[in-house]
Amino acid sequence: MAYQHALGGETYRFDTLQQLLAVASPARSGDQLAGLAAGSDAQRVAARHALADLPLDTFLKTALVPYEADDVTRLIIDTHDAAAFAPVSHMTVGQFRDWLLSHEADSAALAAVAPGLTPEMVAATSKIMRNQDLMSVARKVRVITRFRNTIGLEGCLTTRLQPNHPTDDLKGIAASTLDGLLCGMGDAVIGINPATDSVANGLALLDMLDHARQLYDIPTQTCVLTHVTNTIEIMNRGGAVDLVFQSIAGTQKANEGFGVTLGILQEAYEAALSLGRGTLGQNVMYFETGQGAALSAGAHHGLDQQTVETRAYAVARAYKPLLVNTVVGFIGPEYLYDGKQIIRAGLEDHFCAKLLGVPMGCDVCYTNHAEADQDDMDTLMVLLATAGITFLIGVPGADDVMLNYQSLSFHDILTLRSLVGLRPAPEFAAWLDRMGLYDQARERMRALSPRQSLLAGMAGVA
Repeated sequence: MAYQHALGGETYRFDTLQQLLAVASPARSGDQLAGLAAGSDAQRVAARHALADLPLDTFLKTALVPYEADDVTRLIIDTHDAAAFAPVSHMTVGQFRDWLLSHEADSAALAAVAPGLTPEMVAATSKIMRNQDLMSVARKVRVITRFRNTIGLEGCLTTRLQPNHPTDDLKGIAASTLDGLLCGMGDAVIGINPATDSVANGLALLDMLDHARQLYDIPTQTCVLTHVTNTIEIMNRGGAVDLVFQSIAGTQKANEGFGVTLGILQEAYEAALSLGRGTLGQNVMYFETGQGAALSAGAHHGLDQQTVETRAYAVARAYKPLLVNTVVGFIGPEYLYDGKQIIRAGLEDHFCAKLLGVPMGCDVCYTNHAEADQDDMDTLMVLLATAGITFLIGVPGADDVMLNYQSLSFHDILTLRSLVGLRPAPEFAAWLDRMGLYDQARERMRALSPRQSLLAGMAGVA
């Protein structure tokens, strides 16, 4: 079926729904690399007009990736909640956008409709929204998850403390962990990307993190971001697994490129649930995504990178994760060229995930060969915090010396919390207060020197 719109005396035709979505997307280098981007601003505007007039239920009738060939498509279609979709089923994409921005679409209404929305619906809607529209709607959505603390509450901004080390040196990781804790980081998770991705190394890192957590009774969760199959084996060996991590994408072929299937994710999910390590809840999965992942694997099926990225959130949603984050600028300028594209992508990813009911966070980041800098990251972190982001990632000095990219520092996020009036997760804030690091009455970190007992204890852990 073809789609068209007349603009300025010229009729623009789009032969497929895939083409319509791609041409309507804001400009980005990944779509240009794939030969999918609009050829002109006029063509892009015409595509957005045509997209706005498209009935939402078109996406239930037209599979962008064939049902028979793709397990992500089957997951999306087979788990669709028709009753939840019913209140908006008569709307076009443009009408749905207007409803989302209205007072009628409050937090309760958005939570109720989420199971009835497909990734393609929310991706299409995001393409006809300004940045402030994406922020305004996302801010209304609260996705609450729990393990040892509560993530996603109104007025809270949680953090992943990322103490990576280029050789996985335990003392170096312990020092970075201490640095982060003293700045109030780590309430979402203390999570390490291992330099050596093996079962033995994962066991050693998890043992060290869990020892520190228990020693100081820290109400948080720990994770080593090893491959899911390694985590399954670590659980089989009795390792201290709180959260199961895996990078995911929006098509079966792209996930196979990560060495993962939906069946493997289900096995890991059930294994982690059986451990019962959570004290407040049993959201046991942690997923990471990023625009460009499917395209870089040649597994995008002709879809623009933002639409195929949003399909990954349907995969995440199926396993009730504690945390999901987009590594928005990590994949490189081939996919998001500059600060403007990175900022837009971060706001899109947050909006789409939250609308689908996914607890979305972000690694506000860029690589050194992108046309971006730390000022761009400052802008994006403030926009995301204003929009109600679930968590942000912090690394020592904003410079990940293992993965070799730029993110946010502990002090960036500490400043951000003060700037926009957000606090840590309540259980973690209470722990910080007990440790003499946080003034809950004034909602700020105290200007205290590091506790000698904490220093000595972390040294002992390493």
